[in-house]
Amino acid sequence: MHAWKLLRAALATGIAGATVVAVGLAANAVPPTSTIEVGTTTVTAGETFTVTQTVYNDRDFAITGGKAGLYAKETSLPGLVDLVSCPGAFACDTLGGSVRGGVGEIAPGGSATVVFTFRVKADAATQTITLQHQFIGENYAFETFDGPTLDITAAPQATDVAVTLGATVRPGVISRVTYTVTIKNNGPTDATDVRVVGTVPSRLVPVAGGNCVRVGTSRTMNCDVASLASGATTTKTFVGDATLLTLGLFQATATRTASSPADPVAANDKAIRNCTALTSLVVRC
Repeated sequence: MHAWKLLRAALATGIAGATVVAVGLAANAVPPTSTIEVGTTTVTAGETFTVTQTVYNDRDFAITGGKAGLYAKETSLPGLVDLVSCPGAFACDTLGGSVRGGVGEIAPGGSATVVFTFRVKADAATQTITLQHQFIGENYAFETFDGPTLDITAAPQATDVAVTLGATVRPGVISRVTYTVTIKNNGPTDATDVRVVGTVPSRLVPVAGGNCVRVGTSRTMNCDVASLASGATTTKTFVGDATLLTLGLFQATATRTASSPADPVAANDKAIRNCTALTSLVVRC
């Protein structure tokens, strides 16, 4: 029994010793020659993101002209992003498909960190890339590592639809005002399902004669365009008649209420046209 206790104690001591050795080795492990941390792994075209790269010299000689190098495995990184800043580097540049941050001479066991800020190009397509990184010197080049993937989403499409409003008067016993809605697609893409809503002034009576569609018995006119190419212009009209009570200033409006893709410019979505009636026979716009 005494012998068994001695054997068990010896085994326990051996295991504990092995554990201590393993922990000691882990504590003294040499870091990789390059590591990166990405601020986000999902970004939309036009947005910025950061890559923090730390390089380490595990050689027994100094690395001269050291650079932190970044690549995209599937494509050219400079073709996909613009470099915004690179604190930690004395200079940054591009070479071929890489972006590099200069860190100078790194002594044995020394390290340096560069924080790259990139902006994804506005016209970048939806894609996933693998970031690669490397410590490069004038006298030695280290292993290239695969880093995390970066998911890039293309920027939402948008096109600017602009609205203007004109008016012409047909004089007579009852003056008739024809409003012309001019709808222009300023681009950059084609527009579909365009709706501009016209409003006949309260001092006029809505009547048939235009190609906008009256909503019930209201003063609202829907001026719809199924599709409009980038750079193209089209017109729609709605009509109102004066009455014996039509006097003074009156105002018509035309407002874009819908179009696809989204319209990023709100300033030209609404147009106003003022007219004045001296009598129902004399209307000026």
